[in-house]
Amino acid sequence: MSPLSLFSRPGRFWRGNLHTHSTLSDGALEPAQVIDAYRDAGYDFMSLTDHFIGHYDWPVADTRALRTDDFTTIIGAELHAPATAVGELWHILANGLPLDFAPCANDEDGPALARRAAKAGAFVTIAHPAWSQLTMEDGRALNDSADAVEIYNHGCGVENDRGDGFYLLDQLLNEDRRLTSIATDDAHFRDHDHDAFGGWVHVKADSLDADALLDALKAGYFYSSQGPQFHAIDLDGTELAIECSPVNAITINGGTSRTVSRTGRSLTRVTLDLANLDNGWLKCPPSKWVRVVIRDEAGKCAWTNPIWLEDIGLS
Repeated sequence: MSPLSLFSRPGRFWRGNLHTHSTLSDGALEPAQVIDAYRDAGYDFMSLTDHFIGHYDWPVADTRALRTDDFTTIIGAELHAPATAVGELWHILANGLPLDFAPCANDEDGPALARRAAKAGAFVTIAHPAWSQLTMEDGRALNDSADAVEIYNHGCGVENDRGDGFYLLDQLLNEDRRLTSIATDDAHFRDHDHDAFGGWVHVKADSLDADALLDALKAGYFYSSQGPQFHAIDLDGTELAIECSPVNAITINGGTSRTVSRTGRSLTRVTLDLANLDNGWLKCPPSKWVRVVIRDEAGKCAWTNPIWLEDIGLS
């Protein structure tokens, strides 16, 4: 689905965090306390994704009893197996896991584990690529199972300035891998809430039902944010009209160095011409995809999923 149709499709947006930890692994709060924290912060849903590893006795948190009429949970975990190119454990986010997901076999590596999670029905994300120092070869190894790349991880961002995953996403997109992108917290609550409430997804779904949200994630019916909100994106010819909450910059990025942008104060509607992504003296090749970024006065961003130009008749 093109993000252009996201704003006209039925349903409403639900705000949620897809990466969080509790005392079931290395978090500081009990599962119920974590869920209360997100509910109190105005979220509509979250996924408790404790570390699925033998050290913590392979936890997949059953949070179903903590759901209410106005807040739900998606069953999930952060999966681990050897070994990335730098020799560390894989960190693979799996939202929508069955509660009886089996522990890793002794001979199961990260890509095999990701494939098993996808086959079990999970929405699979390549977690915090910069923090994990993932290479392009690592990204390619998950090509047949990953749905998304974690393009902003708030915990990694505030703790060691390695919260960005765009370098991996953009290169995989340039290799024709149709991935989406998520922003998350990876909150542990070990130092109050400094690593919480900093990145999330707005998912468009017909209801606040865990399965409906999971289906919407798999279909790409969402965008990611640190605060700003998209209200509409429409295409007329090659011109993209973007409506949003007040921001100071609206940018269209693609698969080359060329961008199209508008800066100002309290921008809420801007029209940008995709034709201006083509070249000039820079002699850039045509981009196959674009994504829209908005940035507010505080430096907080929101990001659309990639828009593939052939899907909107502009290839």
